[in-house]
Amino acid sequence: MTSRRKLPIGIQTFAKIRGEGCYYVDKTPLIARLAEQGSFYFLSRPRRFGKSLLIDTIAEAFAGQRALFEGGEAAVALGVDPAVA
Repeated sequence: MTSRRKLPIGIQTFAKIRGEGCYYVDKTPLIARLAEQGSFYFLSRPRRFGKSLLIDTIAEAFAGQRALFEGGEAAVALGVDPAVA
């Protein structure tokens, strides 16, 4: 029997989600675009819609936590070069 990833119910930190191998919808390409295009954003979403997790992911990206973003589109969008990292 194969083990399934768990859903990150109640987890609001990007590092914990990545560390525990939970399911995660990768929004890092959008984060890179937000950083390049504008200065002010208003996040108007319903409760439990991922606002805190998005903000934590942005904070981890700007804090230079490269290991969290390795692999796939996230690494390319945030400038993590797999050859260097």
